[in-house]
Amino acid sequence: MNKQDFIQSGILESYALGFASSEEQEQVKQLAEYDQDISAHLVDLEDSIRSYFNKESVTPPVAIREIIQLRTERKQKHNFNKTVQDDPKRFLEVEVNDTHIKVHKYWRPAFIAVFVLSKIFLIAGLYLYFKSASQQEELLRLKQEIQQQQLK
Repeated sequence: MNKQDFIQSGILESYALGFASSEEQEQVKQLAEYDQDISAHLVDLEDSIRSYFNKESVTPPVAIREIIQLRTERKQKHNFNKTVQDDPKRFLEVEVNDTHIKVHKYWRPAFIAVFVLSKIFLIAGLYLYFKSASQQEELLRLKQEIQQQQLK
């Protein structure tokens, strides 16, 4: 089989996508080592596949991304077979002292406090309104009694 027939046979594409059998994988590896054209075509093919998938990729919604992230964290937490090793690529967890985040933490209690205070003031205002209205009625009643007594 010559180079052109090998390139057009689709074995390189199946190898790049991971669908090739073990015999085909060995054949592609051997030919890629010895032939620069096949090696270059394989690199171009992998680059075009990678660019196609990057171009056509769709980012998942934030909620789904968080669910997936929680599942992977849970799997990592419950993986008892692995032992913790000092990995040089391990990142340090840094606590951020950002005032912007702290402001958002206190919005909910502040809103609840304002809501409760507004209800208290509303009840107090209604109480004073009805109390003054009843006092006005009482005052009018007393004035009428005084006027009736003066007329007698």
